[in-house]
Amino acid sequence: MKLMLLLSLALGVSSISIARHIHRSDPVVTLRNGTYKGVHSSQYKQDFFLGIPYAQSPTGDLRFRNPKPLDASWKGERDATTFSPACVGYGASQMGYNVSEDCLYLNIIRPSGSSKKDYGGLPVAVWIYGGGFAQGSGIDLRYNLSFIVQESVALGQPMLGITLNYRLSAWGFLQGDEVRNSGDTNVGLRDQRLALQWIQENIANFGGDPHKVTIWGQSAGAASVGMHVMAYNGRDDKLFRSAIMESGGPVAISDPDRKGYYQAAYQNLTQLAGCSKAPDSLGCLRSLPYEKLNAAINTTALSSIWFPQIDGDMIARHSSEQLKDGAFVHVPILIGTNSDEGTSFSPKGVNNTEIFKRAIQGSAPLMNASFADRVLAAYPDDPAQNVLANLGPTYRPGPPYGAQYRRAATYYGDTQFIASQRLTCETWSAAGLTAYCFRFNAIPAWATPLDGATHFVEVAFAMLNLLGVGYPPVRTPPFEGKPPGYANLARLMSSDWIRFVNTGDMSAVSLDTLYKP
Repeated sequence: MKLMLLLSLALGVSSISIARHIHRSDPVVTLRNGTYKGVHSSQYKQDFFLGIPYAQSPTGDLRFRNPKPLDASWKGERDATTFSPACVGYGASQMGYNVSEDCLYLNIIRPSGSSKKDYGGLPVAVWIYGGGFAQGSGIDLRYNLSFIVQESVALGQPMLGITLNYRLSAWGFLQGDEVRNSGDTNVGLRDQRLALQWIQENIANFGGDPHKVTIWGQSAGAASVGMHVMAYNGRDDKLFRSAIMESGGPVAISDPDRKGYYQAAYQNLTQLAGCSKAPDSLGCLRSLPYEKLNAAINTTALSSIWFPQIDGDMIARHSSEQLKDGAFVHVPILIGTNSDEGTSFSPKGVNNTEIFKRAIQGSAPLMNASFADRVLAAYPDDPAQNVLANLGPTYRPGPPYGAQYRRAATYYGDTQFIASQRLTCETWSAAGLTAYCFRFNAIPAWATPLDGATHFVEVAFAMLNLLGVGYPPVRTPPFEGKPPGYANLARLMSSDWIRFVNTGDMSAVSLDTLYKP
């Protein structure tokens, strides 16, 4: 019954009808380590291989260490029919899912019969989730790849989809002098990297083509994709041939070189955990029971502050310098942002110019008053020039947002995502590389007028999640009550993503040719 319920959620169907999704002969794939048995969906004509480990469990002495390749082997068939736990994280995206330190697993969704003789090796899309490096998972049902994989078959451009887990918060991005000295830095990104290496070594056995891998992410997931494009000072390890980045990219979202800040944060954590007086504080953190360390990390001050930092290795230096020098993997990219990104990040209560000025100086401590005045001039107090165009050219919000909220949201959207996306597109264009750059402007059912086309709204469209699978009960499913044009936009957008994964070509397609349910 547990398996039936899990698959019913993944497929967006009731548990009563799940029996017809399970085929009498479930798929089996043999790798060098051993054999996996997945599960077949007759309705979607897909095979699922769920909860496949790509690394050793990062527990015990492997906690806070770079991930180690899987070294286990077995005889017989190993079950791959249920999701693993999510990695430990802190936020709404973890709610309703089992979490564990033992979380380095991936999931494969393929069209049935995806052998080399059937397709000759399918292109592969690898999804890397966002969540501010503090929450999210590859088992989040909002990131259900069944729909876009099904659509790829209907369009005659079949592909294979993969989701993966990586370590979050301090578990994946602990910073400090002790961490740098150990060489175990940015381990959450290294988790992703090891998963990509596992895919190179094994995906052909599932019917995928290791030479046709596209890495794809949103927000922190898109930033992760950008970091792989820049990794090791732009070294090309041939792990992917193209990249999709939604609301994020190669330019760091936050300051990637904050040694003093993170040393203080590390000391705070060791003090809370009772390790501050240990001769080896990092070793002490590794030895703590999970419950005690989790309680120390899970505080308002320490759960969501940990971000990737320059380590002179995987993150060699500032990404802006690398873009200027051309030190990045020269692959085609698809990158874009939403019109109203800043409404997810702007402070509220921005009632006048002085409050706005204090806010922007507070968000950038090195910004002096003179430069702040230049910013104010670049972002005038004119609603007609600001975001939330859906509200009209003169509308000013009341409490708690403030009369200049639209002005502030415009600035925060630019600084967080839109400016860096433009720089990335310009850099790729100047280098003669393929870059498809987009702006997304549709407002889903769950977003309010003062959200607009805010952060995250495009995900359901790109993944063709018309059923709103995985969206929490407190949030209206994205397409509920919306006119048919919304579903058509999702079909158009997902078809573009499919074409990019398959060929790198996003030529326009008539909606009349797209699959209709």
